[in-house]
Amino acid sequence: MMQRRAWLRAACGLCASMPAWAHASSELGPAPLAEWSRPERFPRPDLSSDEGGLWALMDREETKVRRSPFLMKDPELLAYLRSVANRLAGSHAPDLRVYPVRTPFFNASMAPNGMLQIWSGLLLRVDNEAQLAAVLGHEIGHYLQRHTLQRVRDLKDKAAASAFIGLFGLAGALGQLALAASVQSFSRDHEREADIIGLQLMHEAGYDLREAWKIWDYVGLEMAAGQGGASSERSLFASHPPSAERSEKLRQLAAACGGGLVGQEAFEQRLAPHRFSLMEDELKRGQYGMSLVLLDKLLNRHPRSADLYFFRAEARRLRAAEQDRELALQDLQMAIQLGSEPAQVHRSLGYLLQQQDSNRAGTAFATYLQRAPDAPDAALIKTYIQEGGN
Repeated sequence: MMQRRAWLRAACGLCASMPAWAHASSELGPAPLAEWSRPERFPRPDLSSDEGGLWALMDREETKVRRSPFLMKDPELLAYLRSVANRLAGSHAPDLRVYPVRTPFFNASMAPNGMLQIWSGLLLRVDNEAQLAAVLGHEIGHYLQRHTLQRVRDLKDKAAASAFIGLFGLAGALGQLALAASVQSFSRDHEREADIIGLQLMHEAGYDLREAWKIWDYVGLEMAAGQGGASSERSLFASHPPSAERSEKLRQLAAACGGGLVGQEAFEQRLAPHRFSLMEDELKRGQYGMSLVLLDKLLNRHPRSADLYFFRAEARRLRAAEQDRELALQDLQMAIQLGSEPAQVHRSLGYLLQQQDSNRAGTAFATYLQRAPDAPDAALIKTYIQEGGN
């Protein structure tokens, strides 16, 4: 009961206009939040200090990110993401540098030197700008409270500290994932503090706080559908573990506040050109149960998207569980009925029909080649046709 009252007091103060939003007790964070205000911009630390060394390491990591082939170079998307981050960061906006990264995992991370990475798996999973702002606000909250530096300083044991710092030398997507998961493995106090500060930043920026808990609710649903249990959690949501308690407390905080900007149209406009390629990346993870939860949500939002029906069919075809074949065929037929279906619909149809109806499979493969004559698998598909669809 004490914890519930603390969160409700935070909610009342938050919407009353911030300064009083938490006589909330230490249950909400490691320091009393009643006096919290946005700190002054951080000067570059002395290189000889532990903070200076951490910044130097992150500067080197940022150089790798800037040169990465996975960096999404769409200038309109970048400008949009910068505008959202800057709106939340306020006076700290000049110190932020935003990098959208094509990596199919749910993550955003804010480094102490101002590098903000936004991974494509996050962009696929939020419904609108306000939900994106909820995650970015949380990360900026960690940055403003200097939680990463506190975590490094908490590693008293030199061997543990060396292991932590050694992660910064890892290369490639796996190294980035391990780095993000380790850096963002904050204490529960830090997580709670960042949650509440993130809500304050959302409120000050004019966003609808009621969108914040929805993304964490969704994360829990997708996690429940994951194959491999704990390994799925490490791979997709390692730095943002879902929690029913977390979602409920965010709901309580937001419930006392009025509405605000949701920003669905602007978000959709910027993400739409990338959704097909990002869904291709998503299916390559091989976590088809989780992908199907995502696709169900996306189709609920875009019920006339032939592309999304194709991807749901493909996820079912690849998973090949009981009834998946029939459900996949239904989705492919729906994509064709909607029109403007991607050529890959006909390839998938051919694969599904190979064993039962070789003639229809051959026709589907031929349609695929007609629609995509230069496809990288064209030679293989021609072989299938020559063999009678088998």
